[in-house]
Amino acid sequence: MLATLHKEPGFSELFVTYLVTRSNRIEEDLIDQLFNSSEKRLARLLLLLANFGKDGKPTPIDASINQATLAEMIGTTRSRVSYFLNKFRKLGLISYNGKIEVHRSLLNAVLYEKPQLERDNEPAE
Repeated sequence: MLATLHKEPGFSELFVTYLVTRSNRIEEDLIDQLFNSSEKRLARLLLLLANFGKDGKPTPIDASINQATLAEMIGTTRSRVSYFLNKFRKLGLISYNGKIEVHRSLLNAVLYEKPQLERDNEPAE
């Protein structure tokens, strides 16, 4: 691997870029876990999975990513994910029929810390 990194500057640049990007993502996830509620972590994850911020329209989240998987990814229980997905759907932040379609309103709620995300009594963490 070291020989390839020395011989191939293009590959070396690509590999270092990947490592830095991955390191930044891990750091962001750790900060998110430490300072945000599970509800905000779920909202952030949904935005990432839907490719918000990328060129074009957000993509629906595949049905193979179920509530248990989402719960594992944000460090909470499946029942809490179910509760928050239902809440997001009632607030019009997502559409949820097999696939999860994330609406721009979820991004606005997270960015501008709308009180609706934390307003009602959520189950204890």
